[in-house]
Amino acid sequence: MIMIEGTVENIIYENPENGYTVCDIASAGQLITLTGYMPNLTEGERIEAHGDWVTHIEYGDQFKVEYYEKHMPSNEVEIEKFLASGILPGIGKATAKKIVQKFGADSLDIIENEPDRLLVISGLTKKKTDEIYKKYTEIIGVRNVIMFFQQFKISPSSAVRAYNTFGPQTVNVVKENPYRLADCIDGITFTTADGIALELGFEKNSFERISCGVKALMRQIGYLNGHTFLPRASICGYAAQNLDVELGNVENTISDLIASGELRQINMGDYDAVYLKEYYNAEKRVAQKLLEMSEVYYDSDKSYLETMIAEIEEKNGIMLADSQLKAVCSAFENSVLVITGGPGTGKTTIVKTIIELMSNNHKQVMLAAPTGRAAKRMTELTGFEAKTIHRLLEVEYKEGAAEPSFVYNLKNPLDVDAVIVDELSMVDIKLFNDLLDALPLHARLIMVGDKNQLPPVGAGNVLKDLTESGMIPVIALEKVFRQAMKSVIVTNAHRVVHGEMPDLSGSAPDCDFFLLRENSKYNATGKIIDLVTRRLPDAYGYDAVNDIQVLCPGKKGELGTQNLNVLLQQKLNPPAKDKAELHVKGLVFREGDKVMQIKNNYDVPWFKSNENGSGVFNGDIGILTRIDRAADILNVRFDDREAMYSIENAAELDLAYAMTVHKSQGSEFDAVVMPVLAAPPLLAYRNLFYTALTRAKRLLVLVGNEQAVQVMVDNDKKSRRYSALLHFLTVDIDNDLK
Repeated sequence: MIMIEGTVENIIYENPENGYTVCDIASAGQLITLTGYMPNLTEGERIEAHGDWVTHIEYGDQFKVEYYEKHMPSNEVEIEKFLASGILPGIGKATAKKIVQKFGADSLDIIENEPDRLLVISGLTKKKTDEIYKKYTEIIGVRNVIMFFQQFKISPSSAVRAYNTFGPQTVNVVKENPYRLADCIDGITFTTADGIALELGFEKNSFERISCGVKALMRQIGYLNGHTFLPRASICGYAAQNLDVELGNVENTISDLIASGELRQINMGDYDAVYLKEYYNAEKRVAQKLLEMSEVYYDSDKSYLETMIAEIEEKNGIMLADSQLKAVCSAFENSVLVITGGPGTGKTTIVKTIIELMSNNHKQVMLAAPTGRAAKRMTELTGFEAKTIHRLLEVEYKEGAAEPSFVYNLKNPLDVDAVIVDELSMVDIKLFNDLLDALPLHARLIMVGDKNQLPPVGAGNVLKDLTESGMIPVIALEKVFRQAMKSVIVTNAHRVVHGEMPDLSGSAPDCDFFLLRENSKYNATGKIIDLVTRRLPDAYGYDAVNDIQVLCPGKKGELGTQNLNVLLQQKLNPPAKDKAELHVKGLVFREGDKVMQIKNNYDVPWFKSNENGSGVFNGDIGILTRIDRAADILNVRFDDREAMYSIENAAELDLAYAMTVHKSQGSEFDAVVMPVLAAPPLLAYRNLFYTALTRAKRLLVLVGNEQAVQVMVDNDKKSRRYSALLHFLTVDIDNDLK
C-alpha cells in the first residue's frame, strides 16, 4: 500500500450520503486525483492518504484511497484557503482574509476555543459566530470519529452514520459500549462491534456483549427464516454456543432484557416465546386492529346491490359465479375481508367488480401490492392504478433512524374509503402493521392472495394466520373457471396443490407446459442456457432478458442461481469495450445486465417523467444502464422509474437472469424455465414448486425428470415459521400492549 501526502486543491465530486469523494491534491509539485470515501474534505486541508494507483478507462491514472488522515491547515496560506472554501457558514473569501489578517496561524484555534473573539471582524454577529463554531466543531468531530474508527477498519461512511446518530460524543459512546454500534448503526454488525469491544478490554461474558449478541442473533435468525419470535430455550442455546459463554449467563441476560422491556415474552402453551420488542408490537397491534375491524358491519341495500352488480355484469359481458357474488357482497358488508384462491379462480374479476361498484357509489378506492412488479401486474389486470404499499404510504427515511417512517400513519391516515391489497402472502408483519395504522376508522380493507404460495421473505405469516384464525371473514375460491382450464399451467398448478402429479405429456409448441427430460445436472445446465438464449426466442419470439425468467429452488450448485447467472450473463451480455464493468462481492456487474435489489433501501433516489422520490425494495428487478466510477454512480432502470445508486450500494444488487422462487413472489413472467433436478432436499417441497408454476403467464418449461417432480409434489412439509398472530387473534386477545 502506498502513502501520499498533500493539500486539497479542488473537490471535484462529493456524495454527502456516504462521503465518497473525488478530489485533486497538490503533492510534491504535482496535481493528483484521489477517489474514495473521504467525507467532509475541504479545500486547503492537508491529508495523508493510503491506497494504490488505478487507471480509469476515461479519466486515466487516479489514486484509490483505502484510508486517510486529515491534518488541519497549519500555516496562514492553508488556513485562509480552508476558510475561503465556504465550508463554514458566513465566511467567504473576504471574511477569511480578515480573520487570518487578525489572528494569523491561531485562527482555527480561536474558532474552536474562543469563538466570541470573532465578533471584532466586521460583518460577523453573535448568531453567525455561533453557527461557525457549531459547524467547525462538527467537522472536527467527524474527523476524530473517522480517525478513531479507521483503527478498527470501519469505513468512513459508517463512521459518518455513527456521528450522525451519536453526535460529538461518538467516540466516548463507543468506548463506553461498542455494542451500541451494532444496535443503532446500519452496516455495522455484531461481529464488528464485538471485535472493537474485545480489543478495548470488554469481557466475553459481559452483559453488554451477551445482550447485543442475543438481539443480533434474533434479528439474523428471524430475517433468514421469517420468524417473529423464537422459543426461549432455542435462543438461549444458540446464543450460548455462538457467543461461547455459559448458558446460565444467557438465561440471566434474557431475563434482564425482558424486565427492561427490550425483549418481550409470552407463553405459547408448550414453550415460552421471546420477541424483539418491535415484532411483538407489530403482531399485537395487527391482531387488535383486525379484531376491532371484524366487529364492524355495514348495512347494505341488498336489492340495490344486486341491481348494480347486474348492470356491471351486462356492461362487461360477464356472469359472476356464486362464490364471486358472495365475495363482492362481503366486501360491502364487512370492514375487513380476505379473498383467497389459486390461479383461474376469478380473483381479478371480483376485484374489478368491487372497484367499479365502489366508484359508482362515490367511494375512494386505492389499490396496493407489496412489490413494484405485483403493483404493475395489478394495474394491468384491473385497469386501475395500483401502487406498492411503500409508495401508497409515502415512505421516508430520516438520517440516523433504524427504521423507515411513513407520511401516512396513525396520526395522518389515508383519505380513502377502501384499500384493496393483492399478493397478501408476500406482506410481512411490520409492513402490514404500518398499512393498518394508516387506515382511517371508516375504511374497508380487502385482502387478496393465495394461501398455498410461499410465505413472505420478511418476518411473519399474515395470510396463513388470518385464514386459520376464524376471526376474520374469509372467502376461499375453489372453482377454476372454464377459460382458465384451457391453460395446462393453471390445471397443473391445481393438481400440484392437491398433491397430484402434473400432466407432463405436453410438448412444444402445442402446449404451454412441458418437461424437457434430462437426468444429468450438467447437461440440464446446457439445455437451460440454450432454451433461454436461443430456442424459446426463436420459437416464440420472446426477448431472452425481458420475457424469460429462470426460477431455481436454491442459489448453490450446478443448477442454482449463482452458477446459472454467470453462464447466462456470458451469453446474453458478454464483455464489450463500450460497456463499463464493476466487480462487487465476487460478481461482475456490466452495463446492460438484468439485476435485482436484494434488500430494502429507502435512501436510493429515483425519477421518472413527471415524478421523483426515493426507495428501492427487496425483489425489484431492473436493467443496469450506467456505471460511472468517477462520479460514484450507477443507474438501474426498473419498470417505471430510473434509480441512481452510489457505487457502495452495488452490494445490494444481484444478477437476475436466474432467481430463486422465493424472490419471484408477486411477479409474473411470459415464460418460466425451471430446473427440477438435484434440488436441495430442504427446498424440494410442494408449495415452493406450486409458487414457481403460478409465476408463468404463457409458457412453463421444466428441465429434469419425473422423479424429481414427484419428490416435490409429495413433500408437503413446510418449514416451521414462528409467528404468534394466530395466537393473538384467538387466545391472547385481552393482553395490553406495553
